[in-house]
Amino acid sequence: MAFARSRQALAIAGVLGLALGATACGTGNDKKSGKASSPECAAYEKYQGHDGKKVTIYSSIRDIEADRLEQSWKQFEDCTGIKIDHEGSGEFEAQLGVRVDGGNAPDLAFIPQPGLLKRFVDAGKIKTVGADTKALAEQNFTPDWLKYSTVDGKLYGVPLGSNVKSYVWYSPKTFKDKGWTVPTTWDELIALSDKIAASGTKPWCAGIESGDATGWPATDWIEDLMLRTQGPEVYDQWTTHGIPFNDPKVADAVNKAGTILKNEKYVNGGFGGVKSIATTSFQEAGTPITTGKCAMHRQASFYANQWPQGTKVAEDGDVFAFYFPAVDPAKGKPVLGAGEFVSAFADRPEVQAVQTYLASGEYVNSRAKIGDWLSANNKLDINNVPNPVDKLSVQILQDPKTVFRFDGSDLMPAAVGAGTFWKGMVDWINGKDTTTVLNGIEASWK
Repeated sequence: MAFARSRQALAIAGVLGLALGATACGTGNDKKSGKASSPECAAYEKYQGHDGKKVTIYSSIRDIEADRLEQSWKQFEDCTGIKIDHEGSGEFEAQLGVRVDGGNAPDLAFIPQPGLLKRFVDAGKIKTVGADTKALAEQNFTPDWLKYSTVDGKLYGVPLGSNVKSYVWYSPKTFKDKGWTVPTTWDELIALSDKIAASGTKPWCAGIESGDATGWPATDWIEDLMLRTQGPEVYDQWTTHGIPFNDPKVADAVNKAGTILKNEKYVNGGFGGVKSIATTSFQEAGTPITTGKCAMHRQASFYANQWPQGTKVAEDGDVFAFYFPAVDPAKGKPVLGAGEFVSAFADRPEVQAVQTYLASGEYVNSRAKIGDWLSANNKLDINNVPNPVDKLSVQILQDPKTVFRFDGSDLMPAAVGAGTFWKGMVDWINGKDTTTVLNGIEASWK
C-alpha cells in the first residue's frame, strides 16, 4: 500500500536545481517574460497558459515525503504559474470518499488501490484522462500498469510512484558480526530465524497500525505468500474472486505467514509479543533493527524513508534489504509491488496540465533525484535513483522476466481490500483463528 512514507536525506543537487529554476523563471512582474525566455523552463512550455490557477491534490503522503513531493514540482509551479496545493492524510482511504460524497472532492488524488479507483469510476465521480495525458501515459508505461486504472476500456488514472514489496530489511553489520548469512530460500529463512531466536534475540519485528488503514502491512504478508505458495495464476483467481477467500489455498498462505507473525519465539523484537504487532505503527516497526533488538523486518522498498536520520541504506551500510525468498523456487521469482494512480475529479485545463506533467519523464526524474522514490515509468533514468534498494527495485520492475503482481488487496473491491481484509488481519494478529477470519472476509465479498 502506498501509505504515509517519509523520506531521508535531501539531494543537494535537487535543491540547487530547483533554486536555479525558480530564479530563472522570474518573480513578480517579470515572471511571464522569464517563463518565455528561460532555458530551465523550456520543458514546461506545453503546460503554459494557466498562470495564477490552483490545483488541489489529496493523498496518503505525509511528513518528509510530502515535503519532497512539494520540492519535486516546485520548478513546474514557478515556470507555469500553477499553484499545487497538496494535502496528505493518514486517513486518506476513508476520508476521500467522505469528501467526494460531500461535494468537496480534490482536483486530483493519488489513489493506491485500483479497487477504490473503480468504485469512484462506477459512481461517475472520476474523469477520464485527457488526450494529452493518455498519449503520454501510453508512451511511458506498459499496458500491464495501465490496466490497473482502466475501466471498461477507458483510462481513469496514470501511474505515479511504484514500489517493490518483496523485501526483508536487515542490518548488514549485525549479520556480519553474528556470522549470519542472508537466506536465499524459505527453508534457509526459517532456519536463520530459529538460530537468531536461540541466541536470545527476537528475529522479527512487525507493525500493522496505520490509522484508519490499520492492518494493511499484514495483508502484504498474505499476498507475498499467496504468490509464493500458490503461484501467479491462483493469485489472480484470488484477487478477482475466482476462488473464494476462504479457499484452502488461501488458508495455507495465511498459516504460512503465521509461522512467523504468530510465533512468540520470533516476534515482536523491541515491542513485545505477537499482539503488540497490532498496536505498533507501520512507520516504527522496523526501527529496532538499528538497535539490535530485532534482526529482520519484511517491508517494501519505500520503507527506506522510515529509518532514523543519518541511517545509511546500503549493502555495506546500517540497513539494507534482501529479496523475500521463494517458498518453491520452481514457481519462479515472484515479486509483489504496488503504486499510486493520479486520478482527476475535475477536468479544468490546469488540472489536466498537472495530471499530464505527473506522467512525464521530466517529473519522475525530478522526483527520483531527491531520493527514496521510484516509478515504473520507462523514462526514469536509473542513474537518477540514488538509493541502492530503489536501484534494485527499478531493475526488477523493468526486467521482463520478473513474475510481478500488483498488491492483491488494492485490486479487490474497496470494501474487502481496504476494509474487511485489513480488519480481519488485525483480528488474526489478536488471536482469532484463520478459518474464522477468512470466513468473515469471504462473507463480505458481495
